[in-house]
Amino acid sequence: MRKVDHIGIAVKRLHELIPVYEKLLNTECYKQETVASEKVNTAFFKTGDTKIELLESLEPGGVIAKFIEKRGEGLHHIAFDVADIKAEMERLKQEGFELLSEQPKNGADNKIVCFLHPKNTHGVLVELCQEKPQ
Repeated sequence: MRKVDHIGIAVKRLHELIPVYEKLLNTECYKQETVASEKVNTAFFKTGDTKIELLESLEPGGVIAKFIEKRGEGLHHIAFDVADIKAEMERLKQEGFELLSEQPKNGADNKIVCFLHPKNTHGVLVELCQEKPQ
């Protein structure tokens, strides 16, 4: 893993939180995107070398909606940038980590992603992400 790529924060209403984070981070939201496969709307902010991703569920039964229902709004995941996501997935499987998907999926911000089960990381949802190959 090369660095923290972004920190994901689950929110109920993206349109209400974008101005809050713009003020907090003293920067504008540089990208909003819908990720249909994950049933989320996202908004991204850049601060230094790290990004903050706000996540809003597209539907009441979506993963983010369920997360908020169970835990409330707040920290959802931490994402690490990797050079070769498939190799990293295989390495982590060999180390005993459970992956939430067998293959990388399309994610937001031009990434392919894979999540690790939080039971292996003491409750922290970890995302691996790699720039989509050109």
